[in-house]
Amino acid sequence: MKRFILLVLLSSFGLFAQVNGEIQVPYVDFPMKKGKGEYSTRGKCNMCHSFGYVINQGKQSREFWLEKTVKMIETFNAPIADKDIEVVVDYLFTNYGSKSEESNSSKE
Repeated sequence: MKRFILLVLLSSFGLFAQVNGEIQVPYVDFPMKKGKGEYSTRGKCNMCHSFGYVINQGKQSREFWLEKTVKMIETFNAPIADKDIEVVVDYLFTNYGSKSEESNSSKE
């Protein structure tokens, strides 16, 4: 029991730590490529996450970008209207696409 109390006390000291001075969180900019649909895509995607999420996907097929866009709408309630889906997918595929319409898994 003494060990448990000692462990709790030692692990709780971090809760009371204070930093004298200002803490700065670094800002990381993920610039978007200029192009048709950039403004609409920025407004829709960056509302929930940084554009780094898109860049980290790598160059992908049109099918991939469509599936991701639909997933964002259906799973995460992304504010993308049906009429804007094609604009977003076209922008992502044109600027961050693999130049393939279908994903590799669809070609099996």
